[in-house]
Amino acid sequence: MRQPNLSDVALFAAVVEAGGFRAAAQKRGMSASSLSDCMRRLESDLGLRLLNRTTRSVTPTSAGARLLERLRPALEEISAAFNDLDDESQRPVGTLKLNVPVPVARHLMPGLLERFLKRYPGVNVEVVMDNSFIDVIGAGYDAGVRYEESLAKDMIAVPIGPRRQRFVAAASPAYLAAHGTPQHPSELTDHQLLGHRFENGKVGVFEFEKHGRTLRIPPRGQLVTSSHDLRIQSAINGLGIVYIFEEFLREALDDGRLVPILEDWWQPFDGPFLYYHGRRHMPSPLRAFIDFIKAEAQGEDG
Repeated sequence: MRQPNLSDVALFAAVVEAGGFRAAAQKRGMSASSLSDCMRRLESDLGLRLLNRTTRSVTPTSAGARLLERLRPALEEISAAFNDLDDESQRPVGTLKLNVPVPVARHLMPGLLERFLKRYPGVNVEVVMDNSFIDVIGAGYDAGVRYEESLAKDMIAVPIGPRRQRFVAAASPAYLAAHGTPQHPSELTDHQLLGHRFENGKVGVFEFEKHGRTLRIPPRGQLVTSSHDLRIQSAINGLGIVYIFEEFLREALDDGRLVPILEDWWQPFDGPFLYYHGRRHMPSPLRAFIDFIKAEAQGEDG
């Protein structure tokens, strides 16, 4: 086995991350054919096939996957070392990859990222919406945002966004005129409740809380969906009662398309947290983002 070229090793990781030669080549500013040549040279130096190539995809072989697992920490350390140079000049550069749930992506990130990206023009941000709890490092993200999750000991959690939020129940004026306005959660069993199905297949319950008492009402309506938009619009259309993040309904509540119900039973909960790996060398875009959200939480503008 010949000593491999370290540039080829980094390119191998880029191909696997991008899922193909063309995408990786575009990110690296080189041709796909040149990148393919580098991979053949690396495989020749190692005497091992690292990639399975088909007309539709490029995936690592078992040997390639094992190699990448060992290489990734070292490559991250090298990248972090260069990013530290950017930190010294107070101009972080690079890409920040975030994995966030739908409510955060819709109602928190737009304003937050507008302010952050204007302050740090050298940083690019990639946001992927995902409601399930994941290993952000293993999935290739710099950080994630989640609600009230049990985080691993090597993860650090930082508050991001509002610290208290609520689930609210509402229905259209037409629905309430036709079916009556419930005065207690127990009366919801006689109503059309618009259900939400999670990624794991479970349907969420309507959970209300008052004076330390919690009532859970399984939705038994005509509609169950994984789409927040469909549930909200269905409520506006008079198909039933929706129970969802307050931010999702604010516009419809303000303009009267929906009417709040059971307000004294609405359940509050803690706001979201940014979580990330407590590694020694942190990429400069992530460090800048953490400092930014901490400053925002303290009401700083500098």
